[in-house]
Amino acid sequence: MIAWFSPLPPVRSGIAAYSAELVPRLGASFTIDPYPESTAHDFVWRARQHPYDLVVYHLGNAPCHDYMWAYLVRYPGLVILHDARLHHARARQLLQQGRHDDYRQEFSYDYPEVDSAVAQYAIEGLGGPIYYLWPMLRVVMRTARHVAVHNARVAAELRDAYPETPISVIRMGVPMPVVDDGARAARRRSLSLPNGAFVFAAFGKVTAEKRIATMLRALAALVAGGRDVYLLLVGDADGYTTLADDLSACGVADRVRVTGWIDDAAIGGYLAAADACLCLRWPTAEETSASWLRCLAAGRATVISDLAHLIDVPARVALRVDLLDETASLEQAMRHLVDDPAARNAIAREGHGYWSAHHSLDAMVADYQRLLPLAAAQPAPQPTDLPAHFTDDYSAPTRAILERFRVAAPF
Repeated sequence: MIAWFSPLPPVRSGIAAYSAELVPRLGASFTIDPYPESTAHDFVWRARQHPYDLVVYHLGNAPCHDYMWAYLVRYPGLVILHDARLHHARARQLLQQGRHDDYRQEFSYDYPEVDSAVAQYAIEGLGGPIYYLWPMLRVVMRTARHVAVHNARVAAELRDAYPETPISVIRMGVPMPVVDDGARAARRRSLSLPNGAFVFAAFGKVTAEKRIATMLRALAALVAGGRDVYLLLVGDADGYTTLADDLSACGVADRVRVTGWIDDAAIGGYLAAADACLCLRWPTAEETSASWLRCLAAGRATVISDLAHLIDVPARVALRVDLLDETASLEQAMRHLVDDPAARNAIAREGHGYWSAHHSLDAMVADYQRLLPLAAAQPAPQPTDLPAHFTDDYSAPTRAILERFRVAAPF
């Protein structure tokens, strides 16, 4: 039996969709009890009645993963690291709860060689990009039975940093979207996109890290050069507070469509409306982008940021953007896709082939089927030097009250 800690729909999360696609397929081989945040409180008593063979934690930086930290040390298991940088999550969770001392202790535990003033810098609300410099993984890596990531280079980096931790690679898999190219014209009409225009699309939550401002500048340059191009942003933009200002500054508001959040089942329709996809990211938590893989699966040419952990992706699969000359590099890639249909089609074919060979849902299921029994057989680590907020059972106030009434604590 397996306990599966993960967000699930209707939570608006890529990992929620990931688990919703994966768990039913694994259910043919394993008995899996899902534990999203809404039912996680049932885990402790159920685990006492019938202990699980393995607990699986899907850990990332979004707030929908925060609840897992209360369990993963006490109940060691297989941790799927969807982000190899967790400082964002830990700082947000601890500091929003006013747990400043716990944050200081945890940061010092992770980085005893770093000046403690760095922690105060974050406490004062100045964290931001510094979170990428110190991933804050040590507690997770030292307490997990096994850790898995979706990228071989990320796994190699983690093995160097944590040689005592078993680390595996699971191929990220996505299903092939249902793309009805026959509905392309209708979808474009619904978005007020001219049928003959060239449409770039970017999928997922609209954030600064997706390099939206760079996309807008490159789009403006192509429009100024006489190309009939549009940008379709498919995702929730509520957190991108400067989007209106960026659109105004670039003078392309009439060339951009923002859909807001859409259901996964609707993605195929928006892919049908697009000619090519922009899948950029910087800074990076070394994540593997499911939205990029969906674009490959749909047979759309893609443009990605030239990131170190993606160096093994063959050059013919996607065009790359140089981070040191980002706007000019992206403009050149976009112009190439607009002006050279043969090259665009070749990139799309290679991308689809790469998805089929390495990132299908069947490939991911096969990797999980191999790894779950292996992780279940691993002994639970027992570090003795964890920060106190991971080992304290917080029963002291209750014990003190019972002692005043001369009642022995029944635990």
